Amino acid sequence: MKTEKHNRQELLVYGLLWTFLFLTPVVGHFVSMDRHGDGGLQWSDVFHLWQHYAIFLVVFLTHNFLLAPLLVERQRRWLYFSLVALLVATFVAVQCAQRPEGEGRPPMEKQHFGQEHHPDPDEGFMPGPAPAFSEGHPFFRGPKPEGDRPPIIFGQHDVVATIVLILMLGMNIGVKLYFRQRRDRQKLVQLEKENLEQQLQYLKYQINPHFLMNTLNNIHALVDIDAEQAKESIVELSKIMRFMLYEGAKPTVPLARELAFTQDYIKLMRMRYTDRVDISVDMPQQVPDAQIPPLMLITFVENAFKHGVSYRQQSFISIKVNVSESQLHFTCANSKMPKEDDQHGGVGLKNVKQRLELIYGKKYTLHIDDQPEKYNIKLVLPL
Repeated sequence: MKTEKHNRQELLVYGLLWTFLFLTPVVGHFVSMDRHGDGGLQWSDVFHLWQHYAIFLVVFLTHNFLLAPLLVERQRRWLYFSLVALLVATFVAVQCAQRPEGEGRPPMEKQHFGQEHHPDPDEGFMPGPAPAFSEGHPFFRGPKPEGDRPPIIFGQHDVVATIVLILMLGMNIGVKLYFRQRRDRQKLVQLEKENLEQQLQYLKYQINPHFLMNTLNNIHALVDIDAEQAKESIVELSKIMRFMLYEGAKPTVPLARELAFTQDYIKLMRMRYTDRVDISVDMPQQVPDAQIPPLMLITFVENAFKHGVSYRQQSFISIKVNVSESQLHFTCANSKMPKEDDQHGGVGLKNVKQRLELIYGKKYTLHIDDQPEKYNIKLVLPL
């Protein structure tokens, strides 16, 4: 659709230029009438110019639809320049063949726009009517001054017309290259957008199995500790999976639903750890009607439970969310317990960093304070 739109715009440019060119003789005549008070419009002169314009139009259409695509679209340079040279040679031959019969006659035999010059006993000749508005036009082959005999084969008007033709063909190539560059630029933007969406989808697909695996491990541990709590945890897990199934594939979700999802996960984790870990959660009850990418906060919370809990010593997890009209402030701090498989900065954290870069660019702030006994994350997102 966009290619068709660019083609229509290109044809519109050509149509306006050629319309302006064909109207120039008529407009020029009326301007001349206002300045010099000349007679009525000489349509024969206008039609004479239009005949020359028609030749240029035929050459332009041939070049635009048949020859220019060889260079712009197919990169067939040698074939293009060979055919253009043949086209220009044909144009020159037609121009030379159209030289009026009056050119080359003795001065006394020339006609001046259809009026003969009658000799005058005193002055030698009688002046004819005032020159028409088209005399002197580069495409108009009017009578020459006395003694100015044009060349037999290639005259001044032929040179000017050929130069104008070459400039016209160059303009045609320039316009085509401009519109092709616009099409290529928009295609590149579209490809980058599709690539971005694919990367985000891939990252979310990686987060889901990673998150599900850790959650199932937690439920497995609850089965041995408290069967009733294990059943309740399965109910909470069903809520979590419902969100991931129906909301996780969307580009954005309401902030309130993302925070509710995070609280459901924290509730599930509380069932496993009970009083063994100090879990502090501070989230606002009312939030603005803002949107946020799904599963953006859960990775940090999940890592806090995975790497901040110890069965041997006191541990803590502190989660806090502050929301303003334009920003979301999220902090997550946890005690750091050395483990052999410690993967702070593992798959989940790497993915969420990539998602932040792809979605927000430089508009977000992520500060990670990795101390020997404490791990603290501060995230600021625009809303």
